[in-house]
Amino acid sequence: MDRIAVLIPCFNEGKTIGKVVADFRRVLPDSVVYVYDNNSTDGTDEIARKAGAVVRYEYRQGKGNVMRRMFQEVDALCYLIVDGDDTYPAEAAHEMAERILEKKVDMVVGDRLSSTYFTENKRLFHNFGNTLVRKSVNALFGADIKDIMTGYRAFSYRFVKTFPILSKGFEIETEMTIHAVDKNLFVDNVVVDYRDRPAGSQSKLNTLSDGAKVLRTMLRLFRTYRPGQFFGILSIILAVLSLSFFLPVFLDWTKTGKVERFPTLIVCCFVLMAAIQSFFSGMILKTIYSKNRQDFEIELYRVENELNARKGLEENYEG
Repeated sequence: MDRIAVLIPCFNEGKTIGKVVADFRRVLPDSVVYVYDNNSTDGTDEIARKAGAVVRYEYRQGKGNVMRRMFQEVDALCYLIVDGDDTYPAEAAHEMAERILEKKVDMVVGDRLSSTYFTENKRLFHNFGNTLVRKSVNALFGADIKDIMTGYRAFSYRFVKTFPILSKGFEIETEMTIHAVDKNLFVDNVVVDYRDRPAGSQSKLNTLSDGAKVLRTMLRLFRTYRPGQFFGILSIILAVLSLSFFLPVFLDWTKTGKVERFPTLIVCCFVLMAAIQSFFSGMILKTIYSKNRQDFEIELYRVENELNARKGLEENYEG
């Protein structure tokens, strides 16, 4: 088991990956640097290998797929994830790893938004999207995460081995953040400088399509992790809609003693039934969710015991 594993997911980062690997090997000399190549065509893998990284491959396209492969294959006390585009400083890695190893933090967020991101990043809609996602997640989940979309993070062993990755692409950052907040894991922030991509290096993030995926992921996880609130809101909307159309029918009935718009009355009844069904669906799913939370806590104990056992075996072997 590695003490610190630096994990770098890459797709066509040949212009920068050599420097990124060299920087992290210099700052964290006791770490193992892994580069996971995701079908690059510009020689990223060979450049990383020459720089001293352990190179592995994930052939299913998408950052989420790469993260799943990395978390499955690598065992370490501390995982440090960074993009291969040389936008994050390696100098912050030591502090981030120390939070994991010494303070037992489960996820350390490399916070760009509190430093130089808005001045360095030249893509206006990226700035707007980051702010929108951060405020939305914090509002929906009652969190105080400073940077939701950052690609610079550190994780504990128990986070990595209990995190179910469902996303395939760039929405993985949102999924990791919401998972940590929902499961009451220890999350900390480290402010890091951000520098824009060097000339000739292009972002793989599509502002519109990937932004839409992130928002869909956020809503999907809100439905999954907060079913009582999600279906409660839906129930209220349907009930208000039903009553707003029923009110004119009722007023006509009080004046004439007749129901003159039966189709409207029938639709109102069905919409009200849907509201009631939505409410009780939310209650049932909330109960299931509570049971899943209990099971997750038990799984945390199991993983922690497994880690302690492995550390004990390694210490006995070294002794």
